[in-house]
Amino acid sequence: MTSKRVLICGSIAFDTIMVFEGKFKDQILPDQVHILNVAFLVPSLRKDWGGCAGNIAYSLKMLGGNPVPMAAVGHDSTGYQERLNKLGIDTSCLRVVADEYTAQAFITTDLDDNQITAFHPGAMSHSHLNTVEQAGDVALGIIAPDGRDGMIQHAEQFAQAGIPFIFDPGQGLPMFGKPELTRFLELATFAAVNDYEAKMLCERTGLSLEDIAAKLEALVVTRGAEGSWVYHQGQRHTIPCVKAEQIADPTGCGDAYRGGLLYGLTEGMGVVEAAKLASLMGSLKIACKGPQNYHFTRDEIASRFESAFGHKPW
Repeated sequence: MTSKRVLICGSIAFDTIMVFEGKFKDQILPDQVHILNVAFLVPSLRKDWGGCAGNIAYSLKMLGGNPVPMAAVGHDSTGYQERLNKLGIDTSCLRVVADEYTAQAFITTDLDDNQITAFHPGAMSHSHLNTVEQAGDVALGIIAPDGRDGMIQHAEQFAQAGIPFIFDPGQGLPMFGKPELTRFLELATFAAVNDYEAKMLCERTGLSLEDIAAKLEALVVTRGAEGSWVYHQGQRHTIPCVKAEQIADPTGCGDAYRGGLLYGLTEGMGVVEAAKLASLMGSLKIACKGPQNYHFTRDEIASRFESAFGHKPW
């Protein structure tokens, strides 16, 4: 049986990860930052497929879901699109902007795990050219970090089409003030944020987490190693963090979590059970470097779920 189609509005991006085998603080003179001119030798470099829409789609597809990423990509996206096609992921809603590069993040990490990141949005800034209507029949959606105008318009379009969706502002949250965030919460069915974003969301809207949850079917707050909270029907459910085999790279863990959440919701698991599956997907991802380099079968995922929670997920 074919799984229900899930529209994933968000970014498609390339991630370039570099490691500086020293400490930034030893190279930057605090009293000379007004004439800063530094270069870091980075012997270690890795290029990854990334972007929230790509990462979420990867997680959802691994579970047997039917993701449809909707994003604006650049003239350099051919290889990424070919990869998605090989994975069996629908690429019909990827719009190529011919005179732009695909969004790209350049991340340099030092030995203290400090990071300096440069992000080029490129084609992502044109995400508003895509419309929810063009995706056709969709059971559920998610608005992940993307171009500002695109996020606003896609929320309105989901609501107008009567399609339930998750509001997942992520690192895009600072782009919005109280009016926009309040409107997102009015339109959304669910919201998913990490603990830092949750505090920012409360500060910017003037609402408590309980107030925000009351506007939604459920609010999910991820808390790293502390697990996650699911606010649902006036209760706060604590979802434990599934112990990972190792801690290799947190990049993309939130997206893996959201893939699990989307799968559970489309398969009728209920939001609390879906969050348990989401927690497992995050733990599987964190043990591998890169946001799309972990590989597990449905049977393997089901076995690990049973070990973690004492019952089978399906």
